This record gives sequence, structure tokens and C-alpha cells, in this order.
Amino acid sequence: MLFLHRTDAGERLAEALRHLRGEDPVVLGLPRGGVPVAFQVARALGAPLDVIVVRKLGVPYHRELGFGAIGEGGVRVISEDIVRSSRLRPQDLAAVEHAEEAELARQARRFRGERPRVALAGRTVIVVDDGIATGATAVAACEVVRAQGAARVVLAVPVAPPDAVARLSTSADEVLCLSAPPAFRAVGEWYEDFSQTPDEEVVALLARAAAAPGPGPGPAPGPAPGPGADVRATAVEVDAGGLALAGDLALPEGAGAVVVFAHGSGSSRRSPRNRAVAADLNRAGLGTLLFDLLTPAEEADRANVFAIEPLAGRLAEATRWLRRRVPLPIGYFGASTGAAAALWAAAQAAEAPDGDADAGIGAVVSRGGRPDLAGPRLAAVRAPTLLVVGSRDTTVLDLNRGAQRALRCENRLEIVPGATHLFEEPGALDEVAALARDWFVRHLVR
Repeated sequence: MLFLHRTDAGERLAEALRHLRGEDPVVLGLPRGGVPVAFQVARALGAPLDVIVVRKLGVPYHRELGFGAIGEGGVRVISEDIVRSSRLRPQDLAAVEHAEEAELARQARRFRGERPRVALAGRTVIVVDDGIATGATAVAACEVVRAQGAARVVLAVPVAPPDAVARLSTSADEVLCLSAPPAFRAVGEWYEDFSQTPDEEVVALLARAAAAPGPGPGPAPGPAPGPGADVRATAVEVDAGGLALAGDLALPEGAGAVVVFAHGSGSSRRSPRNRAVAADLNRAGLGTLLFDLLTPAEEADRANVFAIEPLAGRLAEATRWLRRRVPLPIGYFGASTGAAAALWAAAQAAEAPDGDADAGIGAVVSRGGRPDLAGPRLAAVRAPTLLVVGSRDTTVLDLNRGAQRALRCENRLEIVPGATHLFEEPGALDEVAALARDWFVRHLVR
């Protein structure tokens, strides 16, 4: 079984775990790659999501051999057999534990911030990772969760070697593995996209889950036209002037318009923030296209992400490709430098010949954007433009105020109180999604 990416793996894993929904479970993701998978599981089960931070305690002269593990809350799991056979002295144990405790605390603060851990006592706990190679970390996680009071431990992974699955059955009450290929060599071989999960993505997903109402990280409530259900995206190959770019196209039944996302520097179509906004737009009956503006080779050159005019041209080419397939009004959602590319492309569309009436862009939303980078073209934008900035993102806020003065179209600046540049604060991204949804529905849906 081959998975497209961690989101796809999480959705498939969630289907296989639906029998646990009635047990009021807690879902824990192993950082970093396990958290995007766990997010989808928690969302489907309506369960709270947290991160499980564990540190393996390795024998000093043979780090791969673990003599135990530690977890948050002072949990300490020690294998006395390995301690004896390795002839470890008390001072050896203390030195290793001290070093790992410092790293454990650092990781927990980085991922969770000031939020308390989700209580596990008496609960069914689902430990999720993106795959298992040896199983050492998964075993440690299960032991730590058990020591923290879990009544039942379920280990769930998309892929693992058969021998590891067999070993793990002694550490968890239930092991669910979607694929256990006999010719297993590495987890990444079973994903089309196994790019590294950055810390920022883990932080954003956990914050979004914590901010969601109810028991789990489901969608924010509120009136929304359209089908009101989650829509599965289809992998597509976008033809941008002869260059093939990977994308994900989601079209709800009866969609009234399509929003094309232009991601910012250092991001891609996998951006958890953009995907979260896209999901809310889908539930409002709007189609979405997320695609990579740059090829992997181009992303290696940092200068390319600030080459706004070429990026705008590529976005315009992708829009023409989309129009040939989906005859609906089109809007742009741009983040960071992607917002500048979106505004530049919208200006180009506004200047299209009168005979090309369908070339226009119906609306633009900028999230934490850099519209100032499209300065020479701002006055030519005709699409109604919404600028959304966090109140604590002071530098970008000043740049947006300046850009707003240069715009000659209908426009509005919305400031999200307490939010920083990435809108990681509880509820901040939900507010962005609601503002974007209302703007697009108002200006795109006929």
C-alpha cells in the first residue's frame, strides 16, 4: 500500500479506527511526522489531540541499545535486565537521564507551549506515528502512556515491517497497521511525499486542535452555505506554461467557485495552515486548488521565492489551466510572499483584453501577506481584496497598511487580535478561515 502523504495516511488510518469512537479516546502523535497523521485520526474520531514526547535512555557506550525511557510528568520506565547486563553504574544512569530530561522539557515546551497535557488516566489512548522502522520509540511511547495511567493503549501506524508489528503486540493492547510489506526497508519508501515535518507544522496542528470546540479538533461552527461536509482532494498535475507542478484539487458537489492558493516562502501545497483554511472553504461549498509554485530544484534557490513577477506569471498559467477544466469564478488566497504573487496575477488578469472576460479574478484574500512586494502593480488590481494580519505581527501590519493605501479596488484590512505571523494562537487560524470564507462567498458565488 502506497500513501500519497501523511494527510492521506491519517485519513485512511482514521477509517480503520472508527470502532474506537465510542470509547472516548485520546489521540497522541509522536513528533514530528506522527502528528499530521494523528491530527486526521483525532479529527475523524472527535477526540482530543496531544503530542507524546518520550526520550529513549541509551546505554552510554551503545546509544542504540535502550535501557529505558522517560516521559512527561516524571514518568520513568527502566529495564533492570539491560541495566544489569550492561553493568551500568547509578552515576551512568543519572547522567543519561539528566541529559534526556533537559531535551524532553525543551521539546514539550516547543510543541505544546503553555497548554497542559491532556489527562490520560483511565482513558483509551491511541498512539500514532507515520510509520515504524525498528519500533523502539513506539515501544517507549506505549510504556510511558501506560505509566501515565492509560486504561487501554492502541498503537496505530500506516506502515511497518511484519516483525516489528509482532514485537509491538506485547507493548500495546491493540496494534493497528494498515500495511506490513515483507520487503520493508524504510518508512519513506511507502509514501509519495515523505518530506520532513518541520516543528512549525507540529505546533500549528496542535494549536488548531486545541482551539477547536468540543471534544476534538473538528471544524469551527458557524453558518456556511454548501454541502457542509469534508471533501477529499484529488491529486492533479498542473500545467503551468509547459511545466508540470503537483497539486491537490477539491471540488465540493455544486461548488459555486474555486479558490487558488499561492503559498509563501519556505512553504508548499502541504502547508497545514493553508490546508486548514481550504478545508473550511470546502465545507462552505467552495472548490480549492493548492499547488506547488516552485519545483523542488527551484526551491533550493532562496531567491526564487521572492521573484514575485515570475511567480505571478506561473500562477496565471495555472489559473488558465484550471479554467479549461472548471468553468467557475476564481479567487486567490495568498500567504506571505504568495499574497504578492496573487495580487500581481490579479492585476494582470484585470488588464486582459475585453474579449477575454473570463480571465478576471473575482476576489483576493491575503493571510499575513507581503502585498508591498507587488507595489508596482497594486493600483491595477480590480478584484475585491481582503488583507488579514495578526495584531502582533507589527512589521507586516505596517506593510499591509501601506499597501492598502496603494490599492484602488474595494478592500478591507482585518486585524486578528493577539495573533502573530503564523496565526498559531488558539482560534486565530479559525478566524482567518471565517473571514476568507465570508469574503469569497460574498464576492465569488453568484
